[in-house]
Amino acid sequence: MTMETNSETLQSEQPDTETRTTPDDHQSLRLWLRMLACCNLIEGQVRSRLRTHFSTTLPRFDLMAQLERYPDGLKMGELSRRMMVTGGNVTGITDQLVAEGLVVREDNPTDRRAYMVKLTPEGRRVFRKMAHAHEGWILELFDGLDEPQKQHLHGLLATLKQHVAGIAQERKH
Repeated sequence: MTMETNSETLQSEQPDTETRTTPDDHQSLRLWLRMLACCNLIEGQVRSRLRTHFSTTLPRFDLMAQLERYPDGLKMGELSRRMMVTGGNVTGITDQLVAEGLVVREDNPTDRRAYMVKLTPEGRRVFRKMAHAHEGWILELFDGLDEPQKQHLHGLLATLKQHVAGIAQERKH
């Protein structure tokens, strides 16, 4: 059985974005929908496991991950930009995490109109536990590829990313 046949069998059992394609569709469209299906499957697993193991959500995990990288804290606007969500979303998540003692808001010494958001020591401890589990889940989910395949896919995606970024840059001008 070929890889394509395995994929087609999987598609018929579990409808996803890739089931929209037909053999007559352009290869680029089929590739895009396969990538999207893989991303959705992986993200679904991560969301489910965060909920089951830590009673948390992916957006909360993502916000804490940003703060872990910046021990001095980030402004709310910067968090919003980095997470690619609205300020209202960041405010809601931050309010929850403050109430749980996992993050604090502090006055910004360089801008009195803005707060800095930081992980508390407890928030750092909780996040590190989640991050360790998250890393294990990602390793498990990618175990279907051997190391050369992972390296090859990583290189191909880097080429694609560079190409798409170039197109986006050209369209700005």
